Amino acid sequence: MTSSATPGVHAKGPLMNGEFHGRTAIVTGAASGIGRAASLALAAQGANVVLTDVNADALDAVATSISESGGAALAVVANVAKHEDVKNVVDQAMGRFGALHLAFNNAGIGGPLGPTHEIDIEAYLTLMDINLHSVFYGMRYQVPAIIASGGGAIVNTSSILGTVGDANAVAYVAAKHGVAGMTKAAALDYAAQGVRINSVHPGYVDTPLLKNLPDGAYEGLVGLHPMGRLGTPSDIAETVLFLLSDRAAFITGAQFSVDGGYTAH
Repeated sequence: MTSSATPGVHAKGPLMNGEFHGRTAIVTGAASGIGRAASLALAAQGANVVLTDVNADALDAVATSISESGGAALAVVANVAKHEDVKNVVDQAMGRFGALHLAFNNAGIGGPLGPTHEIDIEAYLTLMDINLHSVFYGMRYQVPAIIASGGGAIVNTSSILGTVGDANAVAYVAAKHGVAGMTKAAALDYAAQGVRINSVHPGYVDTPLLKNLPDGAYEGLVGLHPMGRLGTPSDIAETVLFLLSDRAAFITGAQFSVDGGYTAH
């Protein structure tokens, strides 16, 4: 994984309406999937969006899409497993837009699968760095900037597997449970200082990657969700935008499952 301190700025001027007009948001894992959907939705509602990912080309494509729609985006290639990269993203946001109000700590990987005693230790550590430690790094640097900007909100991506277990996924389950607990503790730290922090817990989300699963596997995943379908990136992004908005002004330290009923069993 690589990182870069050189940002790409794309802007044709911020949208002049929308509930996030005048606010600046950081989105990690912004180049694809849920992060991309949330970034586009935030920009459509007037936010200045600071996009970060390790995939420079895909990140630039998202920034270009925002720019062409009249929004403002700052693209910063970064590896969120490195705390210095995470700090740089916050520094770039403050330098470009002069404030930080919102953050969506969303970057993550699937990681190693198999019985616990067979999990490769290096793969375990890599997953923890990206899925858990990066969320700490994000809040560590985002919170002071948000407080200095007058307050705001953070959403951290956990998972349905941050609320329940699953065989052969010990590393992922541990990391996502960690995100849920970390979110609650941080929410209590800053509830009186104008920073709300919540976690979102997606079910399985429909992406092109899932279409390449072995025969019957895709249908098997669908069958785990009582609503009879997988989630879409937009399903998750809509919940994230609600939690970042003033409509959620009395919500902090909460877990929001967006899972088609998966965890209601």
